[in-house]
Amino acid sequence: MTDALAIPAVDVAAPAPRAVVAARELSRHYGDGEAADHALRGVSLDFAREKLTPVMAPSGSGKSPLMHLPAGLDRPTAGDVWIGGTSVTELGDTELTTLRRRHVGFVFQFFNLLPMLTAEENVLLPLSLAGRKPDAAWLVELFAKMGLGERRNHRPSELSGGQQQRVAIARALVTRPTVVFADEPTGNLDSQTSGEVLALLRAAVDAYGQTTVMVTHDPNAAAVAHRVLILVDGRIVQDFEPSSAREVLQAAEARTRA
Repeated sequence: MTDALAIPAVDVAAPAPRAVVAARELSRHYGDGEAADHALRGVSLDFAREKLTPVMAPSGSGKSPLMHLPAGLDRPTAGDVWIGGTSVTELGDTELTTLRRRHVGFVFQFFNLLPMLTAEENVLLPLSLAGRKPDAAWLVELFAKMGLGERRNHRPSELSGGQQQRVAIARALVTRPTVVFADEPTGNLDSQTSGEVLALLRAAVDAYGQTTVMVTHDPNAAAVAHRVLILVDGRIVQDFEPSSAREVLQAAEARTRA
């Protein structure tokens, strides 16, 4: 077992050269005074290129802000965020929207597919919003990779939960983003389907070099992860390379009790 207690030092001045996403002294408070909720407390970290990193934490420990702030979905109370070398915290709303469309893909727990659209139309939405034309060969490859080659014209109601999440992953990948943020991507799936979805996320890293950050409660994410972060009370308390789901569970339970 690796030494999960030692958190690697992060240069607080600038992102590491291979960092796709970086945060420095990132804090997010909700409310004021003694009643303020300190969701994140001075987090500094780098997410490296071509890696899959799950973030695990008890409910209420700051997982959502740690996802939303680096993705540019929310503004920090303090600190800085970079995506692809661009400082997110310095951008206006229009510039931030443009950056997200170019650099960020999203996968959500409840799929967020539009029910009136086919699987292919749902996948193409990010390109449509960005005013970009699809690459037909890339689309064929992507549907094949997701095991959806025969499902392109099916609507969400005609797909299983696992197939809907595969569509959601394809939608996140279709723009070839700098980073994909996956928010509890297996939280609404059974154990077998969860394993398949985790394997697909790892396959996207291996096949396409797709940097992926995943918030999850699923310790089986260790089987596909390059690195696991454990977040407790708004702080990263462990940062390690896991060897098994058991190791992740033991680490998470130990830190939660601490």
